[in-house]
Amino acid sequence: MLLSVRDLTVRFGGVTALSDVSFGVERGEVAGLIGPNGAGKTTCFNCITRLYDPASGSICVNGDDVLRLPAHAIARKKIARTFQNLALFDRLTVFDNVMIGAGAAASSEAECRKLAGAALAYMEIESIASVRAASLPFPTRKAVEFARAIASRPQLLLLDEPAAGLRHEEVDALARRIAKLSADWEMTILMVEHHMGLVMQLCTHIVVLDSGRLLADGTPQEVQRNPAVIEAYLGTAG
Repeated sequence: MLLSVRDLTVRFGGVTALSDVSFGVERGEVAGLIGPNGAGKTTCFNCITRLYDPASGSICVNGDDVLRLPAHAIARKKIARTFQNLALFDRLTVFDNVMIGAGAAASSEAECRKLAGAALAYMEIESIASVRAASLPFPTRKAVEFARAIASRPQLLLLDEPAAGLRHEEVDALARRIAKLSADWEMTILMVEHHMGLVMQLCTHIVVLDSGRLLADGTPQEVQRNPAVIEAYLGTAG
């Protein structure tokens, strides 16, 4: 397992956002983390990236306990993420935004520029490198944030609703890009997503949360047939 989450519990005052959640993601896998709104998916991401401190439990990446690390050290452990609501620096150019991600993996400015350029090329947005992020439409901003994440060449990439706000053809392109990224750059990917077509197409392993608890953990086929998942989240076809 590249990522091992064990007995993770998170509380905000009297509210338990996650309760004894355990799952793992194997190296090289594309896995999905799904569930209804408020299930605790982004809270789980925020614990892995050290934005939140859990009440109890453990999170290990490549055998290292990330809960012993400060938030600023996470990128150096080759963990990167995108955000549901985006988190770009609007006053900076696209290239400078991506350079920030590349800085976590580079040992020199030249290497940083090389990694940033490779990420922009991969996302096919080199032509807007000098454009300020604030002026970009939403789908392009998402592509920039994706580029910033992969510029750090992470071993674990966390994608928080990457298909949200995209048109059908853009989702198809995203699916191809994620599959290629996993294969070509040997990244392990954990994806929070409500677009079930994308999840079932890409993921070999799906973890389902509901009301902060683990509801199911298995292959897409197992999850689709699970009565508890159908009732809580997937529903039935009309």
